[in-house]
Amino acid sequence: MSESKRTGRELEIALSNAKQNITLLRTQLQTGRIDAKYFDQRLEALATLLEDIDAENKNVKSQRRVAALYEVSRVIGSSLNLQTVLDQVMDAIIQLTGAERGFLMLLDDDGKLNVKVARNFDQETLGKEDMAFSRTITRQVFETGTPVVTTNAQEDPRYAGQASIIAHAMRSIMASPLRARGQIIGVVYVDNRIRAGLFSEEDLDALDAFATQAAVALDNARLYTQTDAQLQARLEELQILQWIDRQLNESLDANRTMHLTLEWASRLAHAHAASMGLIDYNEGAIYITATYGERSPFADTMQISLQHPLIAEVIEAGRAVQDGTLCVPIRLENTVIGVMVFAAEDVVFDDNALELVSRMADRAAIALKNGQLYQAVKAADLAKTEFVSVVAHELKVPMTSIRGYASMLGMVGPLQDRQNEFVNVIVNNVERMKILVDDLSDISRIESGQLKIDIQSIDVANIANQAVDGVMAQMQDRGHEFKQNIAPQLPPVMADPSRLVQVLVNLMSNAYKYTPDGGKITFSIQPDGNAVQFSIQDTGIGMTPEQVAKLGTKFFRVAENEHVAQQSGTGLGFVITRNLIELMGGSLDIASEVGKGSTFSFRLPVA
Repeated sequence: MSESKRTGRELEIALSNAKQNITLLRTQLQTGRIDAKYFDQRLEALATLLEDIDAENKNVKSQRRVAALYEVSRVIGSSLNLQTVLDQVMDAIIQLTGAERGFLMLLDDDGKLNVKVARNFDQETLGKEDMAFSRTITRQVFETGTPVVTTNAQEDPRYAGQASIIAHAMRSIMASPLRARGQIIGVVYVDNRIRAGLFSEEDLDALDAFATQAAVALDNARLYTQTDAQLQARLEELQILQWIDRQLNESLDANRTMHLTLEWASRLAHAHAASMGLIDYNEGAIYITATYGERSPFADTMQISLQHPLIAEVIEAGRAVQDGTLCVPIRLENTVIGVMVFAAEDVVFDDNALELVSRMADRAAIALKNGQLYQAVKAADLAKTEFVSVVAHELKVPMTSIRGYASMLGMVGPLQDRQNEFVNVIVNNVERMKILVDDLSDISRIESGQLKIDIQSIDVANIANQAVDGVMAQMQDRGHEFKQNIAPQLPPVMADPSRLVQVLVNLMSNAYKYTPDGGKITFSIQPDGNAVQFSIQDTGIGMTPEQVAKLGTKFFRVAENEHVAQQSGTGLGFVITRNLIELMGGSLDIASEVGKGSTFSFRLPVA
C-alpha cells in the first residue's frame, strides 16, 4: 500500500499507466524477451495500485454509509407518520447494505414481533409469496440484543440446520435490534438469497448504527401516532358530550332526559344493557326509572333497597364494579340522587369507561334537577291557572246577583238622589269587577290552552262599527277628536267576530285612556296585499322602548306616570289582546315615542 493516500486524479493516472504496463508485459511475453526485474517492479506497482483502489472503495462505501445515516436523520425530522418513516427507513437500509430484501418488525402490545414493512431493492413492498425470512435469527437478535451477520447461512453451523434456511436457500443475512428509551422495540433484518459473502462485520456495524437512529425515528412516530389517536378519540368524546349536552338542554322532560342519558352512557361504556334509578331516602330505596337494552340490571323489579351490596358500595365509595357490572352514582351538590348500572358480557369496564359515564352522570344530575324544577313550576302554574279559573267562575254568580238586586231597588219604591247615587256606584263597580273577572277568565283559558276561537269569514266594516260604538261615549267624555280612515269595499277577513271586536275595543280603550283629554285618536283599516291592516293611533303619553318590551307582562302598567296611575285597568287587557291576535293568525306591531303617542297595528288574512 502507498504511504500516502492518492487523490482521485492520481488514481486515474496510475490506472492509465497500469494499462500501458500490462500491454508492455504482454508484448514481452509474446516475444519471449522477459526482463525479470522489470516484470517484478510492474507487478509490485500493480499490487500497490490495487491496494489503493481497495482503500478508496472502502472510503467511498464509508461515505455512502455516512450519507445514508444522514438520510435516516433527515427522515426522523421530516415526518411523524409511522408508515412513512417505516418505508423510508427500510429503503435507506437496503440501499446502504446492498441487500436484496429488508424486513422491519416491531413489538406489539401482546409482546409479539409483527412485520410492519417488507421492501425490496427497487423500493417495492413485498407480496405474501416473498415474506419468508429466518425467524430463528430474528428471535435470537431480539432476545439477546446482539446483532447478527452470516455470509452464508446454509454453511453457517449456527443456522445451517434450520428449516427456513434450507427451504428458502438463504445465504447472506444481517439483523440488528431496534432500541429506544433503553428497551428493544423491534428488529431490522436484511438478506440476499442469491449471493454469499455479501455482508461483512463493517456492514453489520453500519446496520447497527442505522438501527439506533431508525429506532428513535420509529419510536417518535409511533408515540406521535398513539398520541394523535388518543387526542382524536378525546376530541370525539368531547364532541359527543357536547352534542349530548345540547340534547339534554333542549328538553326539560325528566323522563326523556333519563332515557337519553342512559342510552348514550351505555354506548360510551360499550355496555349491552343498563338501568337508572332515583333514590328516595325516606323510603330507603331506589326506584328504577329507565332501562336500556335487553336483560338490563334490576329490570325485574321496580324497587331496590339501599342496603343492596352493589348500591351500598356505590353510595359509600362513589363507584362499584362487580362481575361485569358497573354502578355509577348520579350526584347533585355532593348528594347521590340516583345510580346508573351497566352490564356487559365481553367488555371490561376500565378507567376510561368510568370517567365517561361519570361525566354523563354529572350532566344527567343537572338536567334532571332542571327538569324537576320545571315540572314543579309547571305544576304550580297549572294550580294557579285552575285556581283563577275557579275563582272567576264562582265570582260571576254573586256579581250577577249584586247587580240585579241593585238595579231592582228602584222598583220597590222611590229612591232619594243620594240613594240613586249609591246604587250607581254599586252597579259601576260590579261592572268593573265583571271586566276584571272576564280578563282573568280569558288569561286562565289562554294559559291552559283551553281558549277556543271561532274563525270564520267576517265583514270588516260591521266589526269596526261595533267596536267604535263600544268606546265612542268614553272618547266623547274625554273630549277626544276621533277620526276613522276605513277603506271602502274592504274584503272579508278570517277571524273570530266577537274576539276581533274585543281586540279593537281593548286597543281603542288604551288609546283614549292613555291620551290626555282633548287628544286625537285615528282608527284606520286598509287592504294590504292578501291581508287587511288595522291601526289605532293616538297622541297620548307614549312609551320608551323598555316599556314597550314589557307590555307582554301580566299586570304591567307604567306606574311612574301619574296619568297612567289615574286610569282604571288591570294590566291584563294587552296580554289578552296580543294572544287573541296571534290565535287569529296575526301579529301585533307597536310604534311609540314618549310625549308624542303610540300606534298599534296588526294584520289579518283575507278570507
